[in-house]
Amino acid sequence: MVDVKSILKENAVIAEETLEYYFSPERIGVGKLQDAMKYATLGGGKRVRACLALEFAKLFAKSDMTARPYAAALEMIHAFSLIHDDLPCMDDDDMRRGKPSCHVAFGEATALLAGDTLLTYAFETASSAEGVTDVAVRHAIYALSRNTGPFGIGGGQQMDLSNSASTYEELKKLHSMKTSALIKAACLCGYYSTLTGEPDDAIVSDISEYAECVGLAFQIKDDLLDLKGDAALLGKRVGVDEKNGRVNSLSFMSPEEAEAECERLSDRASAIVSKYEGSDFLSAFPGYLNNRNK
Repeated sequence: MVDVKSILKENAVIAEETLEYYFSPERIGVGKLQDAMKYATLGGGKRVRACLALEFAKLFAKSDMTARPYAAALEMIHAFSLIHDDLPCMDDDDMRRGKPSCHVAFGEATALLAGDTLLTYAFETASSAEGVTDVAVRHAIYALSRNTGPFGIGGGQQMDLSNSASTYEELKKLHSMKTSALIKAACLCGYYSTLTGEPDDAIVSDISEYAECVGLAFQIKDDLLDLKGDAALLGKRVGVDEKNGRVNSLSFMSPEEAEAECERLSDRASAIVSKYEGSDFLSAFPGYLNNRNK
């Protein structure tokens, strides 16, 4: 039985060390903006996206070295999205990862700039990755861009702000853009980092479906935790969606049905990737996420 928790922690350490390197004063300078960027990115989080990038690189190349810059870039993009999510004009959350949100700690203007700068710095990091081929960089940059823009985080956040999903299918579309998209970018970047030629379409299709299932299950689990999770464990307030009258997966299904849907999606993700030799961690990972309490 693969020890998912230990491997996740090992990858989180690698991600943190890589981020520390990219956030060194020599690379980004010093000041309030830089402090806010580091505050929002370092020292917390499950590093799920970084972990997936590293593990998909190991699946196809037996090493995670080529994926490390992309793992860092993904965590920068994720941090940018969380900074903006927490702003008063968005979800208006004052806690993140057990500490005051970036805009509470640094003010709204600096938080906004920190998010913007993290996003642009992520692409600098990804585009200047060493030890990878030009074709790897090209495909990785496209994956990051496509899944961050109007068909990814940006478009998904706008849909979320409108709070207009009237069916579960509409909500799934929102989740596929706001949550699954960056997970898809992570998985694809791990694979793309190993390329010496053009990617295999069948592999890309499998990775994309795996990520879609993981992302949807991840979001439904978040909705369940928002309903009945422990705020101390989560490091943020619970009951936010209900308080704000926001639509989530529990608007269309009972908690029991939501848990069953999480299990179905997790099983599907595991089945997709299990045919690849050396995929023990990636096969077990969806089930682990489904059973988390934070």
